[in-house]
Order: sequence, then structure tokens, then C-alpha cells
Amino acid sequence: MQFEEIKAAVSALWNTRGLNWPSSVEQHRHKTGDLDMLDWLKAMFGFQACILHRDNVRNQREHLILLLANSHIRLHPKPEPFNLASLDDRAVDSVMKNLFKNYKTWCKFLGRKHSLSSYGVLSHRLPQGQQEIQQRKLLYMGLYLLIWGEAANVRFMPECLCYIFHNMAYELHGLLAGNVSIVTGENIKPSYGGDDEAFLLKVITPLYRVIEKEAKKSRHGKAPHSAWCNYDDLNEYFWSSECFSLGWPMRDDGEFFKSTSDLTQVFTS
Repeated sequence: MQFEEIKAAVSALWNTRGLNWPSSVEQHRHKTGDLDMLDWLKAMFGFQACILHRDNVRNQREHLILLLANSHIRLHPKPEPFNLASLDDRAVDSVMKNLFKNYKTWCKFLGRKHSLSSYGVLSHRLPQGQQEIQQRKLLYMGLYLLIWGEAANVRFMPECLCYIFHNMAYELHGLLAGNVSIVTGENIKPSYGGDDEAFLLKVITPLYRVIEKEAKKSRHGKAPHSAWCNYDDLNEYFWSSECFSLGWPMRDDGEFFKSTSDLTQVFTS
């Protein structure tokens, strides 16, 4: 942790100014003061943490810090020595460009506006200071990495991950903008809540069960391909605008969760 670029990345993730913490976490935060952006994302979206000290939040924090520091140290021209303590925006933008390249391609293919346009630069409802804009970018990158970190076998379906991120990123935008529910009059909350392991249990597990079901139908590869769906077949569903009929939260009766025969009709129609 002696490299200035790593210190700069760590410091940037500590910028939680303006983030509204759940009351259950706020007291702990005031006592210890040791929570950063990824802890906030965990509290809001229910990612894994504190599991034998080898949790998703910890892993992806290190992942993001190293991505940012690696980009920062390779910058040309180099930042002025007195600026090394601050994370250079060029490093942030470089990591962001690589991280979301496939997501933007997916949005363009399906004719959808990508959710990254709402990270603060284009919205009058969010702060416009440089630190605040950088904070928003880091939050979106942190969200994507936390999704990827718990995706298990769903990682083999990259466009499915795009669908998940697309919806959760809009929820993140709503949290940052302070959107209020017209029904309850309270600040909106993520669809799946922030309970411990909510994301794994409510988002990833149902998707994994579809994969597991199809794998069993394959009979270890002995069944004809027409009798089951592999990763590419399942992922194909998310290359179609039909995937948005799943909604968010995802509908249990959505096409993706139907039988193989029904899925085959969707893929070939």
C-alpha cells in the first residue's frame, strides 16, 4: 500500500459525502468511520460481506483499487507530483471505458439508452463538482464489479449481467438523485432490498437454477442439443428486446424461467 497511486485510489473510495446510509448502518459508521463506497453499495443492494473475511465486497474493493492504480501509474503525461495524492480523472475514465465497453455495445444493439448517462454529468439533479462526478463514476464501477463478483456461473452469460446492471444502475441513479416514491412519499429503495445476501438469493439464485435445470437435462452432454439449453442459448435471450419483458424485479413467470421447449421458441422466433 506504499504506492501513491494505490493511496489515491483508496482515498477516492472513501469519499462517501452526500450518500444517505440506512439507519441500521449509520450508527456503526459514526462510531468507526471505516466504511467506504463499496460498503454503501453493500448496504443498499444486499451484496455479500463479512463471510470469513473473504467476502465479495472486500474482494471487489481490492479489484477496483488495483484497476484504478494500474491505470493511474500508466498515465502519460504523468500527473504533477503534487497531484499524485488525488486520483486522476483520466485513470477513472480509462477503467470505466474498458469496464463498460460490452454494456454500451449491448445497449446500442437493443436500441436502449445506457444508464451511465445518469452518473452525474448530464443530470441537473446531481452535484456537478469534479469530486462528486468522480464519486458517481466510481459507484457505477463498484456496482458492476460487485454484481460480477457474486454472479457465479451467470458470468458465462455476459449479456444477462448487462441486463442486471442496466436495471440496478437506474436504481442507483434514483438513490443518488433522491427520487421519492409517488405511492409512499418516501425515498425509493432498490427492488430487492439491502438485506444480507439479498442480491445472491433473490437475483443470482433464480438465474442459476435455470442453468442448473438445463445442465441436468443435458445428461452430461449425452442428450441431443435440441433437448436442453447451454450457456449461449440462455444468454441469447438477453440479446433480444424480449428480455425487458422480465421486468425489474424479475417476474417469476417470465419467458426466461419457462421450460426448455418454451425457451427454444423464444430464441428462434
